[in-house]
Formats: sequence, C-alpha cells, structure tokens
Amino acid sequence: MKRSFDIATASGLALGVIAIFGSFMLEGGSMGALILLPAMTIVFLGTFAASMIGTSLKQFLQIGGMIKLVLFPPSYEVKETIDSIVRYSTIARKEGLLALEKELGKVTNAFMKKILRFAIDGTEPEVLRALAETEVNYVGERHARSAAVFQKMGGYSPTMGIIGTVMGLIATLASAGEDANILIRHIASAFIATLWGVFMANIVWLPIADKLKYIHDQEYLFMDMIVEGVLSIQAGEVPSVIKAKLNSMLPACEQELEN
Repeated sequence: MKRSFDIATASGLALGVIAIFGSFMLEGGSMGALILLPAMTIVFLGTFAASMIGTSLKQFLQIGGMIKLVLFPPSYEVKETIDSIVRYSTIARKEGLLALEKELGKVTNAFMKKILRFAIDGTEPEVLRALAETEVNYVGERHARSAAVFQKMGGYSPTMGIIGTVMGLIATLASAGEDANILIRHIASAFIATLWGVFMANIVWLPIADKLKYIHDQEYLFMDMIVEGVLSIQAGEVPSVIKAKLNSMLPACEQELEN
C-alpha cells in the first residue's frame, strides 16, 4: 500500500476558495473585510467545542491524522494483488496449500498475510470468512466514526456562524449611533460569521467526511477481494476462474484495462 498526494482534494479546495472568495472580490469586496477575528473565533472554536462535546477527546484529537489521510490517501496495488493470488492458486493446485508457507514472507499486506495464514493452517472456509468479515466490519466501523466527526462539524459550523451573526447584530444595534453608514458597515461585518460557518461546512468539513467514506469503500473492496481470492484458493478453483472472478469485482473501466 502506497500513499500519494491527492490532487483532487487539493484542487477541489482551491476551486472552492476561488469560486466563493474570488466572486466576492470580483464584486468589489476585499479579502481583508472577510478576515474578522471575532467572527472566525466563534465559528472555529465553537465548532471544535461542540465536536469535543459530541465525541470523545481521543476521537477529536485524531482530526489532524484524518485530514492527512484525506490529503495523502492510500493507493492499493489491485493488479499486483490479483496476479499474486492467481500465482498462489497455481502453486496450491500443483503442490498443495502447505506449499504457500514459503510465500508468506513475501506478502507485504498484513490483512492478506493473516487470511492466507488461516487458509494454510486448515481453517474451515466458513470460519475463515467469519474471521475476515469481522475484521472488515471493524475497519468499517472505525472509518465511520472518523467520518462522523467531520459530519458533525459540518452540522455545527453553520449554526456557530448564525450565533456569531446574531451576537454581532446585537452588539451593532446596541452601540448604534446617528451615522447610518457606520451601522450598515457593522451589520455587514456581523454576517461574516455566517459566511465562514457555511463555507467551512460545505467546502471543508462535509467534503472531508465524504472523502473518508470514499477511502473506506476503496479499502473495503480491496479487503473483500483478498478474502474472495484466498477462499477460492482454499476451494481449489482454477487460476483463470479466480482471476476472472476477482476482475469482475472491479469497475468496468478497470476490468477492460486488466484484460
């Protein structure tokens, strides 16, 4: 498993910033008018505070790692893995499952190594599938918890923006003088909190949650493919049939590339 910088995530974020703030500047606004410390403090710290209340401190402190995962997602060597499984099946049909013992040292994926070890040790197919599904489901639950944190932040952020706006309007109206121009400028500043709340929710927090779900789907497919491959080896299926079965689990465009 390799990790590489995700251009789609960075490009999407950049495009979102350009689309929203760029259009504001085209209309005659300035970035300096949007950088309002009190409003940003309410939105960011308020969102973090609500997230800490809604989840555990341990889960909240993993936010940095999850953002890093989104920027540098894992890439799975699907083709190489399918080729390895087909090769293992050829060895197993010729020399038996125990002959794969010498291949274990070359397996780099920990999950595949574990499942292959169970098969070599003679674990019943039903038990092997149950063990594999337990681990796959655990990975799914772990990813769901991580995505849920950002999902909650996406819900809290606009609300914090509204709170900031209401507080700004209260302060503005309470100190309103006779100069209507000053009052108008203060009212405009008050709405900056709402802008930041909605922006962070829809361009940052919710997209991160969606990307984490996408990463989970990719890992789930990869792990499921390994399980099906090892079970097929254990059942003594023909290598060409195993390859066709594993290829069928891939998207149609990737199947065409594989053939």
